[in-house]
Amino acid sequence: MRLFVAIDLPECVRERLSMISCGLPGARWVLPEQLHLTLRFIGEVMEDRFPDILNELDAARCEPFSMQLQGVGFFPPRKKPRVVWVGVEKNEQLVRLRNRIESVLVHAGLEPEKRKFAPHITLARLNKTPVTRVAGFLEQHSLFISQAFQVNAFRLYSSVLNARGAKHYIEQEYPLP
Repeated sequence: MRLFVAIDLPECVRERLSMISCGLPGARWVLPEQLHLTLRFIGEVMEDRFPDILNELDAARCEPFSMQLQGVGFFPPRKKPRVVWVGVEKNEQLVRLRNRIESVLVHAGLEPEKRKFAPHITLARLNKTPVTRVAGFLEQHSLFISQAFQVNAFRLYSSVLNARGAKHYIEQEYPLP
């Protein structure tokens, strides 16, 4: 199974993001219903490890918190852009939740995440998009900011890859008390 842990976005925020998801040639835009904030990409795991992951994530709870999206950018930095994203305003509660999730997943036997946590929502994957067009998109949307929204849960998703990208399936929801 290919798994990841994420926070879903409210409908009003997804609508706002879909309004700016245009204007880049060679971009494969993420469908509004698939927009999310990945807290931890787990990757491929054997199905016999799935129950341990489900159970351990139950211990990663924290208090609900407010969050806001802000700014746009691309990955990888200082190289040809391959992903366009929307950022997240600095948020200690988000980092705390992410760290708890990381801790319980390592306790479940997963390897620790080596990459630094850079909270973002992927808007598009790029293929031969001219750098000048990406720069124009970033300039046009540099002041993007969403309304604040409440985070009351996170979810464990499975992901199935196909020719059009990935299809995500909710495996478990973890309400924040």
